[in-house]
Amino acid sequence: MDPGERSTEATMEELEDLLSTAGGEACGTVLQARPSPDPKSFIGAGKLREVKQLVEDENCSLVVFDNELSPSQMKAVSDELGVRVLDRSGLILDIFASRARTREGRLQVELAQYKYMLPRLTGMWTHLVRQTASGGGHIGTRGPGETQLETDRRHIRRKIQKLESELESVRRVRGTQRRLREKNHIPTVALVGYTNAGKSTLLNAMTGDNIQTGNRLFDTLDTTTRQMAVNGNITVLLSDTVGFIRKLPHMLIEAFKATLEELCMANVLLHVVDLSNPDWREQAKVVEQLIEELGATDIPRINVYNKIDLCPGEIPPIDSNGVVVSARTGEGLDALRDKIAEALGRHVRLIKFMLPHTRGDLLEYLHRTCSVSNIEYLEQGISVTAMCSAEAYARLRQYAVNSGEGMGL
Repeated sequence: MDPGERSTEATMEELEDLLSTAGGEACGTVLQARPSPDPKSFIGAGKLREVKQLVEDENCSLVVFDNELSPSQMKAVSDELGVRVLDRSGLILDIFASRARTREGRLQVELAQYKYMLPRLTGMWTHLVRQTASGGGHIGTRGPGETQLETDRRHIRRKIQKLESELESVRRVRGTQRRLREKNHIPTVALVGYTNAGKSTLLNAMTGDNIQTGNRLFDTLDTTTRQMAVNGNITVLLSDTVGFIRKLPHMLIEAFKATLEELCMANVLLHVVDLSNPDWREQAKVVEQLIEELGATDIPRINVYNKIDLCPGEIPPIDSNGVVVSARTGEGLDALRDKIAEALGRHVRLIKFMLPHTRGDLLEYLHRTCSVSNIEYLEQGISVTAMCSAEAYARLRQYAVNSGEGMGL
């Protein structure tokens, strides 16, 4: 088994939090150390009996595994325990389904659920074929069973194709919006981080917005974007994205690609880390791995160590590219704005130009390539204020009223 897939006390505590988020209550936990999973039931026969006794003693109605089970393993364990069985992926999908609010979010979750369901239907079909072929099934089982399951599989494939087509339309809309932002040279800063690291609270604190937040896993599924003033010269779009977690189901990453593309196209990433969590280093590694998987490693990144107001004792040493903050109290936010301005300063800046009345071509160029915020027709020329790229500034440097300092030019 991949070391990253192994269960530990930390991942089991997280599983309890996930169960609580889904509306359940943990009656007990069982952890087994094995060199590899049991092919039939994932855990060994003795451990399975232990779990069955716990189910009976606590009158449990559901057993959740911290790892993904194959369809046959899930069925074997459910038959043995006499209760419903879920794996971590199924539980996370259930939480996502309950949290999705926008049409896009619901489409993404529904697509992930169908992709999760399809191989499990296939597994049920394989089990049925074996049972019938060995004489264990009832007469007539093969015909109707095959017909129904094949119908279900075709139906799910059609649903998957339809959902993928609808999400492709969403991607096209996002692409159009992104091209407009690029044309207007509006920088984008994306918040990324482990679930419940405080990204939405930080967005509220940085933008003055009042997006509902809560101390819950996966509180944000739908991307939220707001304008934020970094300093007097730079305004950016700040985007909040879905939180990451260990063993995030791959079909969810695939389904949320339309949303996560915003992350890949950002000018700067703010990796928000919950410094008050004892397991923050491992959580940060999970996020770094997913950033790499999404192909966003080349984007400038600032590590934002959040929740310092909840940290007992001294703040641990942080990297030179990091800043410690409390999104709840506002501590460190000015330092974070300075970091963002520093990261963006080489790319964009608000510049005031004085163009000759005879150079309408330059005014048209600014409208086409920059975000023009103000125009005044004065006696001495056309006064234009624009959010300007380094390339545009280099072309119009001789007409700049302010120096363009901080653009690396």
